[in-house]
Amino acid sequence: MATVQTISERQEAGKLARERSPRSQNAMIGNVDRDPVQLLRENSAGRVDALVPLRYGRMSVSPFTFYRGSAILQAHDLSGTACSGIRFPICGDAHLMNFGGFATPERQLIFDLNDFDEVAVGPWEWDVKRLAASFAVAGEHMGIDRGSIDDIVTTAMQEYRDRMHNYAECSALELWHEIVTFERMIDAAATSEGRQLVRRAMEKAAGRTHESMLGKMATENNGRWTIQDAPPALFHPGGPNSLLGDEQKWSDTDEWKGKLAAAFDSYLMTIAPERRQLIAQFELQDIAFKVVGVGSVGTFCLVMLFIDSHGKPLFLQVKEARQSVIARYFDADNPAHEGERVVNGQRLLQAASDSFLGWTTGPAGRYFYFRQLRDMKIAAEVERMNSTILEGYARICGWALARAHAKAAGKAIEIAAYLGNGGRFAEALAKYAFAYAAQNQKDYDTFMRACRAGKLEARSDEDMAADFRV
Repeated sequence: MATVQTISERQEAGKLARERSPRSQNAMIGNVDRDPVQLLRENSAGRVDALVPLRYGRMSVSPFTFYRGSAILQAHDLSGTACSGIRFPICGDAHLMNFGGFATPERQLIFDLNDFDEVAVGPWEWDVKRLAASFAVAGEHMGIDRGSIDDIVTTAMQEYRDRMHNYAECSALELWHEIVTFERMIDAAATSEGRQLVRRAMEKAAGRTHESMLGKMATENNGRWTIQDAPPALFHPGGPNSLLGDEQKWSDTDEWKGKLAAAFDSYLMTIAPERRQLIAQFELQDIAFKVVGVGSVGTFCLVMLFIDSHGKPLFLQVKEARQSVIARYFDADNPAHEGERVVNGQRLLQAASDSFLGWTTGPAGRYFYFRQLRDMKIAAEVERMNSTILEGYARICGWALARAHAKAAGKAIEIAAYLGNGGRFAEALAKYAFAYAAQNQKDYDTFMRACRAGKLEARSDEDMAADFRV
C-alpha cells in the first residue's frame, strides 16, 4: 500500500517545484519555431477528407475560432517551457468554450469542463495557460480594451489560486464529492446581472432534452423514426448525401451492420450493469454522421437514435478518439485505447459524468467513446458578454478548473504551495496570455494566407450546404 505523506512534506514538495519552474517563468510562451500550417496538416491526417475544408472554414472565422481548433500548436509550444513536475491527467484543451452546464445522473445542473478529446497525463500548468490565453484571444476579438482583458485573465488566475488553497484543506473524500452547482454560482456572482444570467441559463438547460431534440432532428413514418439529413453537418453514412467517400465502405450491408453491432456490444461492457439494463429498454431506430465543434471537424462522429416503448427518445453520440496533442508532446503513461483514455480522464476530472459514458473499438480499428448527445447541456454565449460579465465567467472557469485539478491530481496541497498566496503566478499568466494571443494572431495570419493561396482549402457550412441544394 502507498505511504501517505504529511501535509508539511507535501507543502515542501510544492515549494521545491518552484526551483524546477520559477513562477515568473510561466510568462514564457515556449518554442514557436514551427510551421503552423504543417502542424495543422498533420493534425488533419486520418480525418474525413471531404470535411477537412469545413474544419479550416470554421477555424477561419476569427482568431478566436482558430485558437479553438489549433490545440496542437499550443501543445507544441508549451513542450518547450519549464514545468513544475506536478503532473496528472489534465483536460488538455481547457479553453473558455470547453466549460459549460449539464445535468448529473441525479438531474442536478452543474458547471464543469465538458470536452476531453485531448485529455492525457501532463503538466497542470498547460491547462491553466490554455484557459488564460483563451480569455486574451477572445477579449481582443470582442474589442475589449487591454486593461479590462488583464483584469479578466488575472481574475481567472486568482480564483484558481484561491480555490486551490481552499481545496488544499479538504479531505480526499470532500474533494471527490465537490460540485460546482448553478445554485452555488448564483451565490458567488458579483453582480445582479450575473445572477440573472445564471438563472436564465438554468431555464434554458431545462428545455434541452432528448425529447426536445427528437422533433428537430428526426421524422416518424409508420412507427419508425429516421434522422433527417442536413449536410454537411448531419447525414447518413451510406446515403446519397454522404461525405465519407467510397473508400470508407459505409454501404448499408449486413457485414457492416454486424461490425457496428459488435462495436456496440463491446461498448456496453464498459458501462455499469444497471446502465446496460436501461439501454436494453430502447430499440435502435437510426444512425447518422454528425459534424461537431471546431477542432473535432473531420473526425468520425455518429448519432444513434433509440426509442423506448413509450415512444420516448435517447440520443447517443459516438465520437472518434484520436491521439491527444498532449500525449504527442509530453511523454507519460496513458491507456493504449484512445477511447478509454478519454473516458477515464473525463470520469476523473469531472465532478459527475454522463451515465452512458463508455468506449469501444469500431470498424477499421478506430477508437470511439460514447456519451449522450444532449442532456440539459448548455454553453456560454461568450461573444455576447460585456467585459464585466466576461470577468464573472472567468472567475467561474478558474473555480471549475481548480476543482477538476484538485480532484484528479490529489495534489491540491502541492499545487497551492507552488502558487503561494501572492500575485506572482497570476501576473506571469497575464503576461503569458497577452504574448500567446499575439502569437495566435501571427499563426492565424499565416493560416489565412495559406487559405487564400490555395495551400489549404477552407469552406464554410453555408458554402458546403449549397452543394446539396437542388
